[in-house]
Formats: sequence, C-alpha cells, structure tokens
Amino acid sequence: MTIRVVEWSTGFLGRMAVDAIDARPELELVGVFVSDPAKVGQDAGRLAGMDRDLGVAATDDRDALLALQPDAIVYTAETETRFMDGIEDFTQFLRAGINVVASGPVLLQFPHGIIPDEMITSLADAGREGGASLHVNGIDPGFANDVLPLALTSLSRNIDLIRVGEIADYSVYHQGETMRRLFGFGQSMETLPPLLRPGMLAAGWGSVVRQIAAALDVTLDEPLVERHERLAAEQDLSVLAMEIPAGTQAAMRFEVVGQVDGKDRIILEHVTRTADDQAPDWPRPDRGGGCYMVEIEGSPKMHLELSYDDASGDHNVAGMLITAMRLVNAVEAVVAAEPGIVYAKDLPMITGRGLLN
Repeated sequence: MTIRVVEWSTGFLGRMAVDAIDARPELELVGVFVSDPAKVGQDAGRLAGMDRDLGVAATDDRDALLALQPDAIVYTAETETRFMDGIEDFTQFLRAGINVVASGPVLLQFPHGIIPDEMITSLADAGREGGASLHVNGIDPGFANDVLPLALTSLSRNIDLIRVGEIADYSVYHQGETMRRLFGFGQSMETLPPLLRPGMLAAGWGSVVRQIAAALDVTLDEPLVERHERLAAEQDLSVLAMEIPAGTQAAMRFEVVGQVDGKDRIILEHVTRTADDQAPDWPRPDRGGGCYMVEIEGSPKMHLELSYDDASGDHNVAGMLITAMRLVNAVEAVVAAEPGIVYAKDLPMITGRGLLN
C-alpha cells in the first residue's frame, strides 16, 4: 500500500525529510508546506537540494494541502518557540484523519508529568475522533534515549542504573541563536541561561527519563532531580555559529535524574563542548566528535556508544539526518498504529526496509 505524505516545512531538517520520503518505496510525496513566500511554487526536489524535480510544488496554502487527504504529515517545522501553534496544528491534522510524525515539541515524546493531563487527553481524543495517530520523536529526545536503551534492557538479568546521554562538540553546530539564548554559550558566567532555570531541564528532557521508567514499570520519586556544571572559555573562540569571548560560558554538562527512594535509577546526561580541549575530566566519545551513549549498571554491565558522521565527517549534519530518518522511517508504523498518541515504547521494530541498494 502506498502511503501519501505531506512534508511540513523545508528548513534544514525538512529538506532532509523530503529526500528521505522520496527514498522510501512505500511513501509518495504529494505536498510540501512552506512558510517563506519566496519558496512558494518551487519544486520540492530543488528545495531539498536534490538534482531533479519531484513534480511537487511547494505551497503555503494549508487548506489545499489538507484537501489532498494525505495519509500522513511529516512535521519538521520549528516548535520549541511556538509550542501552542504546534499543538493546534496537530489537533487540526488528527481531527482531519491525518497521521502525524513530528520532530517536536520534544516533550511530546512522552509528555506525562510534564504538561497538563487535559492537554494530553485533548490530543489523544483528536486522534481517536479522526482515526489518526501522533508520534513525536527524533534522535535526542528520541531513538538514542528511548528505543536504544530499552532494547538493551532486554539483555539484562537485573538493572541498578540506566544512564543515557549525548556527548557533543557544538563548535560545528549550526544553531547559533539556540546556543546563545537557550544554552548561554558566549554569555556571562554570572547569568544563568534559560535552560538551567529550575524545572527547565526536566521540562525539556524529563520525557526521556519518564518514558524509560514507564516502559520498565518503575514509579519515580517526584520531582525529577536536575544537576549541572558550566565552564568558561580560557581564550576567545570562533565557532561555526558564533563568537565565544574568553571568560564567557563555553562548555556545559547537565543531568536529569529519576530517583527511586532517593537513589539515582535513570539518568539523562548531556556533555557539550565548544573546543576539544575543554573539560578533560568530563566523558568523551571513544571516536569522533560526538556520540550518543547508553550505560546500564547491573547484571550484565553494558556500555554502548552510537557514533555518526556525514560523508564529510560532520557529526552535527549527520545528527540532523538521523533525526529526519527516524521520523520518515516510522511513518508506516505510525499509520498502522491505534489512533491517539503513540510512544516509541509502543511501536514495533522499525527498520530501513527498502533502503539497502
């Protein structure tokens, strides 16, 4: 059965998704939404940087795209600063009977205990009303800290602690505004960045900890515990997306911790540097500039690193690609799922079927 798909946005991630949809044998790209008037009317293949036309013209006409009655929408529009807009979009799509796979808002990866129950119920009801499903995922939050660690737990005799995380070199990260405004890179060490205000880390990554706990039938203490460290630049740094003056924030490490009876049991950790020689005592990947990591203490003890690079060796571009592919490759499973909100822990195995050539 061919699944008819609309791609919603053609930013950095959306362009990758257009190409990925075209590569999947069971998917047919039937429409593309753009918010930039300059892109309206352009062929989706050209917008995606492909060397050919796909015969699908981009449009900013929402009603025209919904009138196509696609089976699914791959939603890669920015949502972290337009959370309620994203919720309204999802509600409209689900009620129209259109399945949705989305890269954000990331807390919808597993929103229980993070957003009001009535908001979760409203989305689920919209899906049941239209007979459609919503799945929010990616790589982090996403596959690297839900599917990957949960698969490893199937090898366990007993589990004492699960630690999942990202070790990243942000010197080649493309999102300077996110680095500056949210993470606080290049800003005074006297100013606490928004990401580190009480409750923000748990809001952004608590879904990871809570989904693992739910899948393992574990009840966590409340609230989740937040920890962080920051380091200043020892000299002026010029990275891809911004300048980092000496003395301003240049590295960050944080944890979101799920405890049981006051003892750490599930930890989400991020280690972020903007120069290779920073924080030598913090965790480092075994190879390359970044990785996703899973450690399980118990019987047996397990350590797994997922490294990734694109053809030019850029792990940040590769990170965007694997985010797009996790969404696109999940479309078929989400379309087949029961209506409502679908979480990674509930989906069947998703593979790259049809992509080996």
